[in-house]
Parts: sequence; C-alpha cells; structure tokens
Amino acid sequence: MNLRKTRQGQAIRRVIAESGRPLSPAEIQEAAKHDIPSLGLATVYRVIKRMAEDGEVAAVQLPGEPPRYEDQRVAAKHHHHFHCNDCGRVFDVPGCPGGLDALTPPGFQVDHHELVLYGQCALCRREPTTS
Repeated sequence: MNLRKTRQGQAIRRVIAESGRPLSPAEIQEAAKHDIPSLGLATVYRVIKRMAEDGEVAAVQLPGEPPRYEDQRVAAKHHHHFHCNDCGRVFDVPGCPGGLDALTPPGFQVDHHELVLYGQCALCRREPTTS
C-alpha cells in the first residue's frame, strides 16, 4: 500500500505534520475525520505502523502511557515533553535545561536523557472548574 497515494494516508500524514505536538492514534483519527469522516481507528494504526517502519514518524513514549506519534523531523531534534494531567494531551518543550551532569552520581556517565514535565496546559488552566 502506497500511503502517499491513499486519501487516508495523506490525511493522517497531514494531521501529524500540522499538529505541532505528539498525538495518540485516537487524536489522529479525530483530526483526520474532518477530511475522511469514515476513517476507522484500525486504519490509523495500520498507517502509523507503516509510517514508523518508513521512518516518517517516531513514537513518543511516556511512563505509564500508550505511545503518541510525532513527525520524525521533529523527533530528530533534541527536545522534551509536557503532559497535561487534565486533558492528557502531550506537547513538545523546545530545548533542554542542560546541566544534568551535576545530578549524576560520581563516576557515572549520562549517555542520553528524557525529561517529561507534568501539569496543566494553557487550555485546561482557562477552563472553569465545576463543583
């Protein structure tokens, strides 16, 4: 299946490229349904799997969470993530705080690291709470 030629593949590819943040398969499906109302979640998983195999998307793994996916061009640049505790969405955090060697025990060497910030996204902070 050539994803570039299918409407489903094109819609999914566009959603991921334009999202600006890592998306879950359900988020991808919801956004792509604007173009293809009949798009099923199984198709989204199939297309994402193929895109990952082809090196177009990368999985973003957060502790205790199912993977989300982002454009490989974004994933290739060192960055971190913010996970909203309220809505569950994940956002890219540009850059890196650095200075992590100071946290490393004596004699240890850091080869790579991942940093996830947790809290409320701007949209969730604006929504009034109901009691």
